[in-house]
Amino acid sequence: MLTHVSHWSLAPTVISPHIAENIDRILHAIRLHLHMDVAFVAEFLGSNRIFRNVDCADRNAPLKAGDIIPLASGYCRHVVSGALPELIADTRKLELARSIPETASIPIGAHLSVPIKLEDGRIFGTFCCFSHRPRPELGQRDLDLLRTFGHVLAADIAADVKVDIERRASLKKISGAIAKGDPQVVFQPIRQLAGRSLVGVECLARFTTGPHRPPDQWFAEAHEVAIGSELELLVAQKAINACSNLPAPLSISINVSPDTLTSAPVAEALSGFHPGRIVIEITEHVPIADYGPILQALAPLRARGMRVAIDDAGAGYSSMRHILDMQPDIIKFDISLTRDVHRDPVRRAMAAALGEFARRTNTVLVAEGIENEGEFETLRDLGFQYGQGYLLGRPQPLQELFY
Repeated sequence: MLTHVSHWSLAPTVISPHIAENIDRILHAIRLHLHMDVAFVAEFLGSNRIFRNVDCADRNAPLKAGDIIPLASGYCRHVVSGALPELIADTRKLELARSIPETASIPIGAHLSVPIKLEDGRIFGTFCCFSHRPRPELGQRDLDLLRTFGHVLAADIAADVKVDIERRASLKKISGAIAKGDPQVVFQPIRQLAGRSLVGVECLARFTTGPHRPPDQWFAEAHEVAIGSELELLVAQKAINACSNLPAPLSISINVSPDTLTSAPVAEALSGFHPGRIVIEITEHVPIADYGPILQALAPLRARGMRVAIDDAGAGYSSMRHILDMQPDIIKFDISLTRDVHRDPVRRAMAAALGEFARRTNTVLVAEGIENEGEFETLRDLGFQYGQGYLLGRPQPLQELFY
């Protein structure tokens, strides 16, 4: 899991599709206007350069988008360093240009290249075009045109570069936390309300690495940089490993988002533990447009005996819709509704209605966030079978539950 995160600094900048399309249009227009054979934008990537966008007159040209070659070869490094001029109308007249292997192998007869310089002074790469034959008619006006469009490209790319820098910082932060052993997994007991006997545990992630913030913020940031599912599965695997000796028939509840459920190898991450004792808790606080893929992903897991719980029922945008469409085995009453339910008639009415729904649909009810005896007794009397919260046990290392 997360094996690619450690290579975050070696990845090319993520350029948004509309900016990439704009670069393609500029390259094509410049190449035609200057009557050149190839135009391209290259990004400097450590000791290499990657050809981000390439426009060629010949479909069989030796360069294509995505090619990576050493920065030491070719013209770019020499132009940026000042060893070669930005405008070379005839490469045969410069000894350094003649010594570059690509001059003869491609061939390159004329070459224009300008650095793409960002606002902070950093060189993103180069904007280049070349002709297979010498072009003695090229002059300062042509170079000025290339520079002007180079500034346009730099402005277009700048916003994406800023976002990409933030993305890399997030990846570095998350990978650093993982390297230090995070996320750690703690276990909150789930108890029967009649008798308070232990029936299972919910597996919860905790981060000890700075910045110190709630786990949901770590996961939100991970999802923003497209590694949220991997982070969720890392927690699932750690939980499965920790619970290998959990006494039967105690269950383990593992949080999985709909995105992870439909896009990642959840079954593989949950292997190694009796499936009939696994509860998949689904939480989502934004609307889901299509439940089809979620139901399809759940079907084989349910066929193996795993149960499905809707977490945070009564909170967020969509929990009631989740219940109707996914028909869960377990409904977890949200902590915001549990709070002061013994004093608040509106919360009590909501709990009573959910209790009646659960009885009619043969669904198990679990109340989250029970913190005092008043809440406990009210929810028990309203028909809730199970509960969790500080009154019944705080999240803790698994071994501490039994000693």
